[in-house]
Amino acid sequence: MILTDTHTHLYSEAFNEDRDEMIKRAMEAQIKRFFVPAIDSTYTQAMLQLEAKYPENVFLMTGLHPTHVKDNFKEELNHVEEMLAKRKFYAVGEIGVDLYWDKTYLKEQQQAFKHQIKLAKKYKLPIVIHCRDAFDEVFEVLESEKGEGLFGIFHCFTGTLEQAKKAISYNMKLGIGGVATFKNGKIDKFLEQIDISNIVLETDAPYLAPAPYRGKRNESLYLTEVAGKLAAIYGLLLKDIARITTENSKEVFGV
Repeated sequence: MILTDTHTHLYSEAFNEDRDEMIKRAMEAQIKRFFVPAIDSTYTQAMLQLEAKYPENVFLMTGLHPTHVKDNFKEELNHVEEMLAKRKFYAVGEIGVDLYWDKTYLKEQQQAFKHQIKLAKKYKLPIVIHCRDAFDEVFEVLESEKGEGLFGIFHCFTGTLEQAKKAISYNMKLGIGGVATFKNGKIDKFLEQIDISNIVLETDAPYLAPAPYRGKRNESLYLTEVAGKLAAIYGLLLKDIARITTENSKEVFGV
C-alpha cells in the first residue's frame, strides 16, 4: 500500500525542528510520495535541498501563491519562468486567487493566475489551484483558459457539490484533505456523489490538520486520517483508497 500526499509544504519553517523525523513518520505509515507546492522565490532553495535529500519521494512544483502576489509580482513570475526553463517540475502551483486575507491585489492575482496557467500549458504541466473565498474569480479565469492543455488539481476543495462538478468540468481533480474530517466541513456530506476517479488526497501540512488533530500542526502522517474518512464515505478498504488515489495522482503528475 502506498499513499500519496499531493500537497504538503515540507520545507515550511514549522518543521525546522523535526523535518526528517516528520518525513520518516509518514514513510513508516506508507506515505511514500510527497508533492511539494511553491509559495514564492524565497522558498526555492529550501525546496531544492529537500528534493536532493529525498529524490525518490519528493516531487516539486513551481509557482507564485496568490497571497504572495504583491507589487513585485512580475519579478516573481519571472522567477517561475526561469525555474521552468532550467529544470523539471511536476506542476505549476500553487496558484489561484485568495480573497480571505486581502482583496487589494485581486486584479494582479487573476493576472498572475492566468499567466501561470499559460506557462503550465507551454510546458504541458498540471496546475494546482489555491482558492479561498474566490470561487467565482477562479472559475472566471478557468473559463477563459478552458480546453486542451488545462488540467490539474483544485487543492483543498471546500466548495459545494455544484462547485465540485464545475471544477471537474475544467479537467481538475479535487484535492481532499483535513476539511473532510471536520464536523462542519460539509464536503463529507456529498463526496460520495463524486466519482472517486476525481479525488486525490492531501494534507496541506503544516496547515489544516484533520480531526482529531484539528488546531495543531499538521503533518503528512495525518494523511492516514483523511484516507480513513474517505474509506468510510466510499465504503472501500483503506488499501483501495490508497491505490485509487495514488493512481489518480499519477494521472495528474505523470509520475
